[in-house]
Amino acid sequence: MEFYGYRRKEGRPGIRNHVLILPTCACGSESCRIVASQVRGAVNIVFNTGCSDVAANTAMSQKVLTGFALNPNVYGVVIIGLGCETVPHAKLREKIQALTSKPVVSFGIQEEGGTLKTIEKAVRAAREMAAEAGMQQKERFDISELLMGIECGGSDATSGIASNPAVGNLSDRLVDLGASTIMSESIEWIGGEHVLARRAATPEIHDQIIRVCEAYEKHLLAAGQDCRAGQPTPGNKAGGLSTIDEKSLGCIRKGGTRPIVEVLEQAERPTKKGAIVMDTAGYDISSVTSMVAAGCQVVIFTTGRGTPTGNAIVPVFKVTANAHTYSWMEDNMDADLSPILSGEKTIAESGAMLLENIHDVANGRLTKAEAYGFSDIAVDHVCRFV
Repeated sequence: MEFYGYRRKEGRPGIRNHVLILPTCACGSESCRIVASQVRGAVNIVFNTGCSDVAANTAMSQKVLTGFALNPNVYGVVIIGLGCETVPHAKLREKIQALTSKPVVSFGIQEEGGTLKTIEKAVRAAREMAAEAGMQQKERFDISELLMGIECGGSDATSGIASNPAVGNLSDRLVDLGASTIMSESIEWIGGEHVLARRAATPEIHDQIIRVCEAYEKHLLAAGQDCRAGQPTPGNKAGGLSTIDEKSLGCIRKGGTRPIVEVLEQAERPTKKGAIVMDTAGYDISSVTSMVAAGCQVVIFTTGRGTPTGNAIVPVFKVTANAHTYSWMEDNMDADLSPILSGEKTIAESGAMLLENIHDVANGRLTKAEAYGFSDIAVDHVCRFV
């Protein structure tokens, strides 16, 4: 299986060819939004931090921003900072330039003399990049070049028994073809971590998975909090999930059955190919953010209750096995897996269908969220999401 993508000098090919307008801090986010609105082919993110923070949070923010710039779906980057934030735009630009040959420029609002002057310069730079990006021709790549993120959100009883197993089957198919997948949301392994750990390719990876869950619970307990206060969510409970253990046993099924070859920290880029897991929050937007920063070109997202979420850099393909959700929120759902529950299709047949769907997205088909221009970003910090 092959797909048409954009060759990058470093790493995997892109399945999109965006010019990314990237803020260094919250104070640059609105200027980035305006710049992106003026340039066809440009996308922006809204970043809500970047200043007055502790060292660990600054490090995570920088890791995510750098990861966004390095994502294969990005052709070039225009950075906008304020000028007094923790890490100025020039330092972020230099960091990114040290890791890639992509075109990267940056501007500071205080240095340029205000918002209008900054926007004018940034729009000119972005338009030049977009013109260059438009000249790049797509090439054929083997499906083994794909890195897919796996996410769930707004789960209900149909998630664990239908949509998650179908996505797990998709993950197995991709891994068997030489591609890689990342499953995250480590807080939603708790109660089922011993089952997930059985898939570890080595005893060391087995122990890593167990320690990740132990560390998450200890982190929250140190702040006098219990992860079970936020998991399952009220929507999960209304959808039929009673405990974090029950939710976790359904959640981990979306990762498939193949051996886990690596355990990543948040926003860390993988070094191996195959089935991978990442230590992230159970907050779906934060998890997707970390997987995009790690280099995923596409994300598949299962939901029972329904969600409109999307990401500016990476297409998010949303599937549900809840027939009511699909019909009621058809404008947000990309695929209907309810035939699994009605007995019309098997999990394996649905996995094969999803493989074709993801293949189409890799070849340029827009997801619903992508067509709307949705962009959801959340960066996990020292006081972690649950």
